[in-house]
Amino acid sequence: VQLVESGGRVVQAGDSLRLSCAASRRATLNNGMGWFRLAPGKEREFVASISWNGGSADYADSVKGRFTISRDNAKQTVSLQMNGLKPEDTAVYYCAAARGSGASRGDRNYNYWGRGTQVTVSS
Repeated sequence: VQLVESGGRVVQAGDSLRLSCAASRRATLNNGMGWFRLAPGKEREFVASISWNGGSADYADSVKGRFTISRDNAKQTVSLQMNGLKPEDTAVYYCAAARGSGASRGDRNYNYWGRGTQVTVSS
């Protein structure tokens, strides 16, 4: 079971960035997927999640309206489109596969995690 994130880099405030997560079939085909982030000095926080078929999605209030989560089960990928980036979005972003099929906020509901990709937003 592998989840590999990519796309993180240094950007300017206001820029857009798209993160991708490549997942093994066994890990994600029938599972909800999520993105979380960890900033220095802070606890890991929920960013966005999507159900197994993409039919429902959930977002943290801090990113709602700016970020969009999507998935392509045929390609076994999950993406996070981030627009209007702010310095407070700076963090390591992690992709995770849930135990269930729905879109979940709780990190305890996820049992597979990637290693993360760094996003840095400069002001």
